Amino acid sequence: MAQSLSGSRYELHVTRQGAKETKSQDYYTIHAGDLEEAVDAGDEIVGHVHSWEVGSTVDGPGLRFVAFLTGCFLRCQYCHNPDTWHKHNGRPVTVARAMQEIKKYAQVLKISKGGVTISGGEPMVQKPFIMQIFRRCKELGLHTCIDTAGRLGERMTDEDLSYIDLHLLDIKSGDPVIYEQLTRQPLQPTLDYARRLSDLGRPMWVRFVLVPGLTDGFDNVEKVAEVCAGLKSLERVEILRFHQMGKDKWEQLGLDYPLKDVEPPSPELTERVRGQFRSRGLTVY
Repeated sequence: MAQSLSGSRYELHVTRQGAKETKSQDYYTIHAGDLEEAVDAGDEIVGHVHSWEVGSTVDGPGLRFVAFLTGCFLRCQYCHNPDTWHKHNGRPVTVARAMQEIKKYAQVLKISKGGVTISGGEPMVQKPFIMQIFRRCKELGLHTCIDTAGRLGERMTDEDLSYIDLHLLDIKSGDPVIYEQLTRQPLQPTLDYARRLSDLGRPMWVRFVLVPGLTDGFDNVEKVAEVCAGLKSLERVEILRFHQMGKDKWEQLGLDYPLKDVEPPSPELTERVRGQFRSRGLTVY
């Protein structure tokens, strides 16, 4: 439990338990271990963590301590961390151990107007673990943020949401057919969660990954922009340009990377998409 988890989100991590589970099952399926929820035992709750990074400036405001958890129900074609799909690919960490690490950086995180971001994978797969972390972070006066696709938003109570200062909400497509083709999951739970956050006035940044030939269609972008325009608590939209930085992990896991021949979006395409969001008065990055 005391091993260092500092590292990069781009490093491949598969534990022995994770390797054993995936050896006997289709890697794309949701494994039984991914569905198990930890019993809420306070500081002794065990979460499964891929890695954490200190000093990130791309996962919320200011400097961030970012914990990447394992377990996710989505199978995004452009996923740069397929080793986080299965919970037991991550290394076991107690809440107490995680907080010990976070406390080292609490002062600098406050000074930089940053905080703690929990990402994944999909953090809500490990709800008891993340909520213990968020509650303790708020006791330290730290800004809290979750990076989520919202697929499991129904697991979160309104009280849970009160401990999360900012949502980085990934809306991967506005078209249900494209969304399912891209993720193997339905779009509606994400839309329901976005509207719930809006109704509750919970701040959010929407992230949209621009993939040429997959999510860049004019009508698809219009649908995402229309959803965003209706979110009262939306602070900004981030257009994330597709890249090939996850390709090696797919190959190392023995998976066929479906986007291996796709180039990053051109500056012209990127600006067209940004313009579609700006046309609705949205702040776009």
